[in-house]
Amino acid sequence: MVLGTGGTLAGSSHSRSDNVGYTAATLSISQLLGEIDALRDLPLVTEQVAQIDSKDMDAAVWTRLAQRCAHWLAQDDIQGIVVTHGTDTLEETASLLQALLAPVKPVVLTCAMRPATALAPDGPQNIVDAIAVARWPGARGVVAVCAGAIHGPLDVRKTHTYRLDAFSSGDAGPLGYVEEGGVRLLRSWPQPDASSHSAMAALADGGDWPWVEIVSSHGGADGRAVQALVAAGVRGLVVAGTGNGTIHHLLEAALRKAQQQGVRVVRSTRCAQGVVLGHADGSFESAGGLSPVKARLALQLELLATATAPPARAG
Repeated sequence: MVLGTGGTLAGSSHSRSDNVGYTAATLSISQLLGEIDALRDLPLVTEQVAQIDSKDMDAAVWTRLAQRCAHWLAQDDIQGIVVTHGTDTLEETASLLQALLAPVKPVVLTCAMRPATALAPDGPQNIVDAIAVARWPGARGVVAVCAGAIHGPLDVRKTHTYRLDAFSSGDAGPLGYVEEGGVRLLRSWPQPDASSHSAMAALADGGDWPWVEIVSSHGGADGRAVQALVAAGVRGLVVAGTGNGTIHHLLEAALRKAQQQGVRVVRSTRCAQGVVLGHADGSFESAGGLSPVKARLALQLELLATATAPPARAG
């Protein structure tokens, strides 16, 4: 099953030599696949879930995408799913789908850095590689495939603004590589989390995504943004700290006050690699190895599941 959501991969430009001045999400998933000769004899089904530039990804599209993935994963004759996606928020979608679905079948996100109309578009090869991964025996879990590399959902990050090999898995390294239609696996496929969120059921019941924002610590930071967010009703805050999650003292004071007012606060880091190690005072929850954007989604799902959980019985 190939689910289309738009992105650069489905984009077009007035000039074949223009790789940045394009309009994303102008071609349908069926149009894209129809232009790839290598796919014509494969048993593929397509569905257009969304048609957006992934910078504009939102909770409504995420909800629909997760629900459509869940629907197709439940079909016995579907071996795996490929999702075509823009690069800007691909890492967020990957971590979100793994948390929501915990799939035993493969869900493979793929993308492109050049529009479909480019002189040498990278999208077609990425799609072919993604489908090869989805059909690979033993493949499971949510992964991202770009420029021949297979990345895990918790590690993958977009690390370059322009080059075709724009993604990295940091310290962990990629799960493997796609080479001439074959998979060379270096690490294990993502495994379902035994403590996965019950947020999927909450979404099915029409639950609203809790409001969680990211604030950043930097030289000269203060607490006014935090104060404004709390006054506006924010439910959770992820702070992108410096180094090992360190926070400017004025911002930290505002976050402590927000926490006292019932706002959940999670400490992450601006650093592209490494994890946030525990702090002695234990004042804020640690995001561990999650980036700020992934920590935000994890906190949203936790708040969503908590808000819709049935009350505990007495006794």
